[in-house]
Amino acid sequence: MVKLLPLVSLLLSAIPVLILARPYEKIHYHIATLNHHHKVNDDFGAIKSNSIATKLDEINADARISGADEEDEDELRLIQLSEDEPAEWMTVGEIMDLYRKKTKFMDITDHQDLGDFYKATTKTRQFPVQPQFQNEVKPFIKELTTKHMEENLKKFTSFRTRYYRSRTGKESSNWLYEQILGIIKKAENEVNVSVRKFEHSWAQNSLIARFEGADEQKENEVVIIAAHQDSVNMWMPSFGRAPGADDDGSGTVTILEAFRVLVENGFKPERPVEFHWYSAEEAGLLGSQAIAQEYAKEKKDVIAMLQNDMTGYVGKKPETFGIVTDYVNSDLTIFIKSLIEEYAAIPYTDTKCGYACSDHASWGKAGYPSAFAIESEFSNSNPYIHSTNDVLENLDFNHMLEFSKLSVSLAVELSHI
Repeated sequence: MVKLLPLVSLLLSAIPVLILARPYEKIHYHIATLNHHHKVNDDFGAIKSNSIATKLDEINADARISGADEEDEDELRLIQLSEDEPAEWMTVGEIMDLYRKKTKFMDITDHQDLGDFYKATTKTRQFPVQPQFQNEVKPFIKELTTKHMEENLKKFTSFRTRYYRSRTGKESSNWLYEQILGIIKKAENEVNVSVRKFEHSWAQNSLIARFEGADEQKENEVVIIAAHQDSVNMWMPSFGRAPGADDDGSGTVTILEAFRVLVENGFKPERPVEFHWYSAEEAGLLGSQAIAQEYAKEKKDVIAMLQNDMTGYVGKKPETFGIVTDYVNSDLTIFIKSLIEEYAAIPYTDTKCGYACSDHASWGKAGYPSAFAIESEFSNSNPYIHSTNDVLENLDFNHMLEFSKLSVSLAVELSHI
């Protein structure tokens, strides 16, 4: 036991170096430097060398599997931490510190003018006081099942990481695209629906599935149901194992199940309804900012946007929806609460998540009504996110099904108002 203490000390001292050595090609250099500065007894040398070599091989293998793009460690990004404070230029290392401190942020480097295109023309949107289309919504809800969610999430979490710059992040996005396309191709009803990839400058695409509306006068309007597809390991973002079962694999398959039921059962909205799966939410809402900015520039009239981020963890308190009440559209949020009361089997509780806590923030900043539903109040939410422990075994698929009900009801109800 005594002879192992130097090994423990050496490995612990290596951890910060390994974390900061993000591109795997540079890890050898950092380890070599570390070995040069750590003098150990000869009888310990063999253990030290073999242990570090084994760990190094594991890390290099992980990096090659995920295939992350090399990031410029000296690049500065403009990071917004609050509505009330000016944005700050930060390095990659400083941004990594935000991950580990669980500080939410918006990377506005490429979207500093988000909000300049649409707010001046935004119409005051009045949402219904109560749901009105129960006869249409309830048959769809009856077709929802956990079976497909479980199968899809098992596969989705099998990718080592869905980090937005990684090869496996791109592969997982392509797999998701094929699932959406497969649902569309299998549809026996004449449903006017399509899916497309929204390309970014990084590896992983965002995905947009769209039901066309029957009313040509509402062609420029759209209702959006969304989740994010990327995952992250807060200690080794580029290549660390990040199953992301709850964050946000749960939201991804939750809205995919809602989409499946609507397609297979012939949903024909009056105005367009879209389902979005964003890339790079974990990197500062990059994917949703890009899409929101494009829509705003094109003067599209987004009626409502609902974000589903983490829908599977129940926690220790009684099962509820967590309905976020800060940085959201209050009228849309009130309407969402009425949908839960009408169509769901569990109640809701109000909660707050702070600035830029998910993709709804991009749409709110662009000037559109947005809202956010999460698995519980924030104090009771999943403690395992951004780690290797964010796995299926911690989730409740029946809980997720309640969120699918909400997505279906919002899509149907707001397609008609």
